[in-house]
Amino acid sequence: MHVQSLLNRNAEMANAILALDQGTTSSKALLVDASGTVLASGSAPLGISFPAPGRVEQDADDLWDSVVRAASEALVKRPDVVVVGVAVSNQRESVVGWDAAGDAAGPVVSWQDARGADAIDALPADVRAAIRARTGLEANPAYSASKFAWLQRAHDPARMGTVDAWLVHRLTGGATFAIEAGNASRTQLLDLGSLAWDADLAAAFGVDLARLPEVHASAGDWGRTLGLPGVPDGTPILAVLGDSHAALFGHWALAPDVPGAGKVTYGTGSSTMIPTPDAASRVDGVSTTLAWLDGAPQYAYEGNILYAGAGLNWLAATLGLPDAAALGALAATTPDPGTAVFVPALNGIGSPWWRPDAVGTLTGLTASTTRAQVARAGIDSVAHQVCDIVDALDPGRAFPLLHAGGGATASEVLMQSQADLLGRTLLVSAVADISPVGAAALAWRALGVPLAPAAGLVPRLVHPSADADARRAAARESWRDALVRAGVPRLQT
Repeated sequence: MHVQSLLNRNAEMANAILALDQGTTSSKALLVDASGTVLASGSAPLGISFPAPGRVEQDADDLWDSVVRAASEALVKRPDVVVVGVAVSNQRESVVGWDAAGDAAGPVVSWQDARGADAIDALPADVRAAIRARTGLEANPAYSASKFAWLQRAHDPARMGTVDAWLVHRLTGGATFAIEAGNASRTQLLDLGSLAWDADLAAAFGVDLARLPEVHASAGDWGRTLGLPGVPDGTPILAVLGDSHAALFGHWALAPDVPGAGKVTYGTGSSTMIPTPDAASRVDGVSTTLAWLDGAPQYAYEGNILYAGAGLNWLAATLGLPDAAALGALAATTPDPGTAVFVPALNGIGSPWWRPDAVGTLTGLTASTTRAQVARAGIDSVAHQVCDIVDALDPGRAFPLLHAGGGATASEVLMQSQADLLGRTLLVSAVADISPVGAAALAWRALGVPLAPAAGLVPRLVHPSADADARRAAARESWRDALVRAGVPRLQT
C-alpha cells in the first residue's frame, strides 16, 4: 500500500477512514482518524420482517440504501475531511443472493432466521460431527450454510454471499466478488485449518461452491469505490470484518496495555469472544472461529446470544415502554428483580445451550412483584446469558478482565449487574460504536499507520459490588431453574 499517495498532507484537511457498520436494525457510518477519534457519524434505520414463524428477512436494496444514507450523513458533517480509505464491519451469517446483472435475487435471510432447522436436523451424524470438527461451529440453522441452500433453491441466484460480500460488490460497482475470511468462518462451509471452502460440507448442504465468493484476507486490497456518493471514485477499500470480530480488534487497538483480553459486545444479539491460538481447539456449546486474517490468523472462541437488546426491546414493548433505554431506566429504580426471572428465548436460545425449541418465560412472579422488578429481570437476563457463555469458555477464570462494548454499555445497571454476576471487572469502552472503530483501526494498519489512541478513549472500569459474592450463587441458581422451565434441561453431573 502506497501510504504517501493515499494520505493527504494538507494541514487544513483531516485524514479519516470512512467506516461503514452494517447492523441488523440500522447502518452507521463513522469518520475515524488515526487516534481512533470519531470525527463525524451518520446512521439510517433498516427494516426487518417476520413473514412466517422462524423466518426473519430484510431487503437487500434497502440494506444498501441505508449504508449510503448513513455515509452521506457523516460526510456532509465534515467537508474538511479527506477519506483515505473505506472499512466495513457487518452483521454476520445473514446471506444475500444476486443475479448476473448484480441485482438482488431474493431477500436477505437473517442470521436470526431458523428456516434451515429441518435441513440441519436431517443431516447424518457424521456430517454434523464434520461440521464441528472442520468449521468449529455447531450444526445449527443460525449459521449461513442452510440459508445459502434455501436461497439457491428458492431464487437460483448467480452469486451468493454474506452481507460483507454484498456490500463490497456494491461499493466496487460489481468489480469485487469476495468474502472476508472471518465472515466465511461463520458459514459452516470454511475449513478453519486450511481457510478454504470445504467441498464435502458444501455438497452435504447442497450449496454450489461456484456461486460463493473468493475467500479474502481481512485487510488489504479489496478494490476501489465506484459510485458511492460523497466519496471519490477509486478510494481504496482497506479492511472488512464481521461486526463481532471488529469489536475485538477495536478493543485491543484502543487498550493496547491490556493485551489478549476477551470481550462482550451488546447489540441486538450479543457476542462473547475469548482469543485462542489454536484452530483445532473446541469447547462444548461455543464456536471456534476465525477472528481475522491479517498475516497470521487470529482465532477465538465465541458464544452468541440470540436475544440481548432484542429481548429487552420485546420486554419494553410488553410493559408499554418505548424502548430498551426506558426499560433500563425503570430497572434502575429497584436494586434487584426479587424472585422474577426473564428468559428471552423468543426464537430458541443460543450458546452454550443451543436449544431452538426453548421458549421465552417470565417466572417467579408474586403478588408483590413490581413492573420495575420485571424490568430489572430483563436487564439481568442479558447478564445471565453472558455468564453462561463465560462459564463455559473460561471455567478456570484465566481472564479476570473482559472488555465490554456496544450500545447497551450505556446502561450502568446492566454493566454493574454483569460485573456482579461474573465476579470480574469490566473494561467498558469509551466508544459506543466499537465495531466500526475496530474496522477503521485495521484499515489504518493496512496503510502502515498503527492506531495511536487518544487519551479520552481509555475504557472505564466497572468492578463487582462489595456484596456481589454473597448474592451471586442464589441469583445464578434462580436463572438455571428458569432455564429448565424454558426448555433447557439440566446437565447430568
